[in-house]
Amino acid sequence: MSGHNKWSQIKHRKALTDAKKGKIFSKMARLIAIASRAGGGEAETNPTLRSLIDKARSLNMPIDNIERAIAKGTGKSEGAQIEEFLLEAYGPAGSALLIEGATDNRNRSISELKFLLGEHNGKLANPGSVLYLFERLGLIVAKISPAKAELSSAGKAELSSGKKEELELLAIDAGAQDIKQAGEETLEIYTKPGELEKIKKTLKEKNIKVGDASIIWFAKNETPIADAKDKERLEKLFEALDEHDDVNEIYLNVSL
Repeated sequence: MSGHNKWSQIKHRKALTDAKKGKIFSKMARLIAIASRAGGGEAETNPTLRSLIDKARSLNMPIDNIERAIAKGTGKSEGAQIEEFLLEAYGPAGSALLIEGATDNRNRSISELKFLLGEHNGKLANPGSVLYLFERLGLIVAKISPAKAELSSAGKAELSSGKKEELELLAIDAGAQDIKQAGEETLEIYTKPGELEKIKKTLKEKNIKVGDASIIWFAKNETPIADAKDKERLEKLFEALDEHDDVNEIYLNVSL
């Protein structure tokens, strides 16, 4: 399992307090504005915008916030222009990071993130020195109802093998590149970026419950980190970066 998934699990275990919700909504609004500016404000003709709206709704983001973000992106409301950024960095024990975000002041954001990296045994990397360690993939999280789970001989809940195999075959037939079991009731389906929406639509048409669907950076190979102190430093760095308002996602190439 890639570092992306490990650290995403840490991220999603955090409680969604009101303050945290506000930060998440702000990040989603920036992404929606960028997608609207790039591909138009109609979800029917802009797959990226449609996926972001679906994600925003799953997080209970108010529809008014979504509509304001679309209006901002399409130039129907005033406000500072927002741009995306992708920073390459090194973390503790030689780990490689990609930091994806959006900002209305690139110089400010880079300066603040450079400071955070330095505080946690990390540093910015030269362009291209980390990016080649990752590949761009689509990720669809497909869920199976707990009612479909069965108990193993050890009493542990597991996915019904028949249902799991059925979903895997359906995803492969639709064009999936890889499939991993991420939890007792969750499968991660990896796709070519351009085929994400097609495969997502196919799954929904077959009444498969689809959770998050997004384009990610996936580590080609993983760096093992055995030292407990390095693991702790890396987790603290991840949490510090994740708390920054301008950071949307963080990808790492570590195995724990």
